[in-house]
Amino acid sequence: MFPELNSILNATPDGFKSSDFILVSDRRADASFLIHHHLSFYLRAGCKVCFLGLVQSFSHYSAVGQRLGVSLAQAREKGQLVFLEGLKNSIGVVLQEDTSQETQPLSYLRTPGAGLEGLFRFVDRCVRQRGDGDAGESWGPPVLLIDDLSVLLSLGVSVGAILDFTLYCQATVCSELQGNMVILVRCEEDADDDEEGSNLLQRGLVHQCNLALHVEGLPTGYCRDIHGQMSVWWRQGGETIYNQRKIFHFKLHDKGASFFARGTSSAVL
Repeated sequence: MFPELNSILNATPDGFKSSDFILVSDRRADASFLIHHHLSFYLRAGCKVCFLGLVQSFSHYSAVGQRLGVSLAQAREKGQLVFLEGLKNSIGVVLQEDTSQETQPLSYLRTPGAGLEGLFRFVDRCVRQRGDGDAGESWGPPVLLIDDLSVLLSLGVSVGAILDFTLYCQATVCSELQGNMVILVRCEEDADDDEEGSNLLQRGLVHQCNLALHVEGLPTGYCRDIHGQMSVWWRQGGETIYNQRKIFHFKLHDKGASFFARGTSSAVL
């Protein structure tokens, strides 16, 4: 969890806005650190977290979580965290060797054109299980995290099917259950020519979300003391455009990140 980012977003584990859909995207940079931030943030807040890890193993997220001060293994054991490990379970689905309940969410790997109904049913079942972990613990509002949604495009799932999936998730998690969603998508470098790929997906998700965090490399190129810039767009409910946008530079550390307004880093002063 990054305290400086919490200050920018005006959120703390003890007090944060509910019913938010947060879109994380990147281009020519890696925004994964924002997924790790939100994962540790919501676990500290006591939320029930459903995490669709489509590109990394559980051990990867667990190792990063340890550096950020949270134990994913303990959270999963207590029932606070439900983790779908796409990499581990996908092989059995593709080879049709595993038809267990655990792999049903990945049925789109066999028939991408059939859509993501199985994956949504998995999410719906997870976020409705609010109750009682070990020792009678009761979790807070549900949170859905996805890393990263755009990988479904390379598996043959259409942009329309993915946007339908996110709309259903938003209606359930954000509107009905008053929880939050955080989704990562990666954009192609050629932003203008992509009519069916990740850039189209990102534009569609922008119209659904309440808050968009877009990470990209510096326009001026590599800098040792500034690793990139993050655009933050806040969107008011019911509006069709974003009412506020700010851009911050950032530097990543082993156990966190620093954020500062453009031009205020010691590297450029």
